[in-house]
Amino acid sequence: MNQEYLKKTEIVNFEHPTIQSLITERKWHELDDYNKIGTAYQFVKDEILFGYNESDDISASEVLSDGYGQCNTKGNLLMALLRGLRIQCRFHGFTIDQQLQKGAIPTYVFWLAPKYIIHSWVEVYFEGRWINLEGFILDNQYLTSIQQKFNQIKDNFCGYGVATKCFSSPDTDWRGTDTYIQKEGIHDDFGLYNSPDEFYLEKGTNLSGVKRWMYQKVIRHLINFNVTNLRKNKALEVQNA
Repeated sequence: MNQEYLKKTEIVNFEHPTIQSLITERKWHELDDYNKIGTAYQFVKDEILFGYNESDDISASEVLSDGYGQCNTKGNLLMALLRGLRIQCRFHGFTIDQQLQKGAIPTYVFWLAPKYIIHSWVEVYFEGRWINLEGFILDNQYLTSIQQKFNQIKDNFCGYGVATKCFSSPDTDWRGTDTYIQKEGIHDDFGLYNSPDEFYLEKGTNLSGVKRWMYQKVIRHLINFNVTNLRKNKALEVQNA
């Protein structure tokens, strides 16, 4: 067992009381490894809603407090939960093409997005091999809403936070194998890191200066408002069914 893949960091702060309370209250320690991974994964996928936090490098406990996140921030929380359950995991850094975010990020603020956006997934060690976990980014309600919005598309789709070759039925639930939802939008592969802390120290985050300030104070709230409305489309359809 590699202790580097179990260490706490400023971002992967699994000893924080709120994270420990979550693990204890849900009795995740009592599960076998397969279900430890699965329950942590599904929690981050569906109980932490898709949304845009203040920065990619916020701590796992801050993501839990926000109750929402995107690829990088949800990954921070997933890594903390896994390590808190003594499951080895590591960080894989990438960039994705900005077109993947079009629709989730409204057109009137899309100019803010870098051409290639910092992206990541979590790799978890299970039964002697590393498994790629990326399918946790979009909560089920949001993804279902987008699928209903574009129900004529079954295969290749890029936009609204999705980049997949199987839009109608992507592998996003934990079954002991790789999960993906944005993989087809990857541009650069930065490789493996022991923690997100090491990655952001080397590569930085997506925005800096005035753009970062504008994003944190105003623009991300507009984006989150848009994402919430996209998600509500499904809720309205269910009520009217």
